[in-house]
Amino acid sequence: MKLCITGGGTGGHLMIAEALVEACANDGHEAIFIGSTTGQDRKYFEKNSTFSHVYFLQTTGVVNQRGLGKVKALWLILRAFFASRAILKKHHIVATYSVGGFSAAPASFASLSRFIPLFIHEQNAVYGRLNTILKPFAKRFISAYDEASPIKGYPVKEIFFKNARLRDEIKCVIFLGGSQGAKAINDLAISVAKELKAKGIKIIHQAGERDYERVKSAYAELGVEVELYGFTKEMPSLMQRADLAISRSGASTLWELCANALPTFFIPFPYAASDHQYYNAKFIVDNNLGWCQREGEDLREALLLILPQNLTDKSKALMEYSSKDVAKKMITDVEMSLNA
Repeated sequence: MKLCITGGGTGGHLMIAEALVEACANDGHEAIFIGSTTGQDRKYFEKNSTFSHVYFLQTTGVVNQRGLGKVKALWLILRAFFASRAILKKHHIVATYSVGGFSAAPASFASLSRFIPLFIHEQNAVYGRLNTILKPFAKRFISAYDEASPIKGYPVKEIFFKNARLRDEIKCVIFLGGSQGAKAINDLAISVAKELKAKGIKIIHQAGERDYERVKSAYAELGVEVELYGFTKEMPSLMQRADLAISRSGASTLWELCANALPTFFIPFPYAASDHQYYNAKFIVDNNLGWCQREGEDLREALLLILPQNLTDKSKALMEYSSKDVAKKMITDVEMSLNA
């Protein structure tokens, strides 16, 4: 089976693409990638890729463009559409999996134009603009938040499940602002640092490279010793050591935390498109798996109320809720659909 996996722009989309191509390879299938020269697509897949072939076409997002910028963006997508049609024909692609993001548009529409079955994974609780348009034409639409989805869960690397453990009391907290950091989370960590130290709770903190020196100085002035990072690739092991996380609620990080059975206090990025981070976190809260508070509200008070709580019920519920092998199930579903 020869598949095309398309989409990206941000790490969240590309991590799904990475999980899918690994599942393809493990099942003996071949996959190509069609992404964009814009965004992080090249960073992920230009070198050391499991894909048999990778293509980066010149495209940009359309939604945030105005006037001539929007016209140019649409023109680039049209050119990439015809390039994608040729690529799909060249590799005899039998199905396309879109992981979302603006770079998924050319190959997704090209697949439909060539009557190649289109499969879609939506990573957020609020559908992206492109996925909203494409959903009626898709063979499958997979979402961890949708009760109607034929496959439940989110593609997460096996290491997060492997490192999962049941939490009860809080001995270590981890503050996660994402790769760029989050000032609201950094400020919250600093504001509660003395209380955490007094309770004997260890702090692990990913502050982001831009805010690293300010946060480091603030901890030094407080006389609080922490394990501080600007950026780190050791997230699976850091999560494993923590008993409570304070984090943004981008989809990939959210589901990695769930897979690790790590109870989390989510602080959504307030400027995310369609407020999707809030609705991602709301899904977790509605299922009694974690906590959520918006920026501008009393984050310090909310966190201090969590600290005395026993985490066993939430951690156990996370273990039972998270689904393993989602990427493998998605690829198996493609194979079964094509053979039906």
